[in-house]
Amino acid sequence: MASTLPCLTVGRYRARFRAKAPVRLSAFPGSAWRGALGHALKRAVCMTRLPQCRKCPLYHSCAYPYFYDTPPPPGTAKMRRYETAPHPFILEPGEGGGEDYTLGFTLVGLANRHLALFIHALAKAAEGPKGVAGNQLIMIAVEQEVAPGSDDWRLIHRPGASLEPLPPVWHKAPDAPPACRLKLLTPLRVKREGRHVGPDEFRFADLFGNLLRRVSMLTAFHADTPLETDFRALMELARAIEAPCELNWQDKTRYSNRQKTFMKMGGVLGRIDLAGIDLTPFWPYLWLGQWIHAGSGATMGLGQYRIELASLQAHPASHV
Repeated sequence: MASTLPCLTVGRYRARFRAKAPVRLSAFPGSAWRGALGHALKRAVCMTRLPQCRKCPLYHSCAYPYFYDTPPPPGTAKMRRYETAPHPFILEPGEGGGEDYTLGFTLVGLANRHLALFIHALAKAAEGPKGVAGNQLIMIAVEQEVAPGSDDWRLIHRPGASLEPLPPVWHKAPDAPPACRLKLLTPLRVKREGRHVGPDEFRFADLFGNLLRRVSMLTAFHADTPLETDFRALMELARAIEAPCELNWQDKTRYSNRQKTFMKMGGVLGRIDLAGIDLTPFWPYLWLGQWIHAGSGATMGLGQYRIELASLQAHPASHV
């Protein structure tokens, strides 16, 4: 079965900061960064100062709800069951410990048009009176990866200088390998029948089904061309796969200002081995998923994984 993927551009960046004291962050730094960035972005762009974005006449044109309360276009059928579309950014925060700090971030599709604003909000969030979780940081540089996964980074901005980004382009996935390993780097939170899937019951289809929906939604609302493929056939193939998993559950906690309470944000960590199967139908989605993450909490850095090839090609895993 042929699998298709439209041109979803992905811009990968990293902002470098310096602090006067060692940076101290919690075990869930993505939550602190997401909150500080949101407040700074709203201060930068909000013109009406209304307390509720959805009652604002600029709701469908303002950059703040585009990033943080992403509204589907009026009259769209794609998201008729949802109030908001997936947010078009992903944060990949460092852990801190020193006076130099790096925050990775990804902008998806049309969100790259707002790169200058996004960088401005990051700088203001970091250097503000409260900083990020009490850490005041000064932005010293922003770099961009030439192609996702290339590890070829180019300087595109320094404070006081112009922003010179590279054009974000869509890079086609390489040919599907005979085997691969998915290494889950941050907790992956996916649901099956309304419940979060734990390590003992996790299946490849849980990851792939979530990733397929995420790619579909991101391309529908943040790209020029929506995804057109046989979703049912892809999921039937995914459900037939028995992939060996070595997973455990890790809890993370964040404080929600909106709900005024602490929330658990746990998910599975570990690895999923894919060998002895034809990966071709799934490969474009799995490759792209490394940069856009999967599951809930992706904007805060959850659901991050990387594909490893060499170990499984040399020692293929058996099915269970």
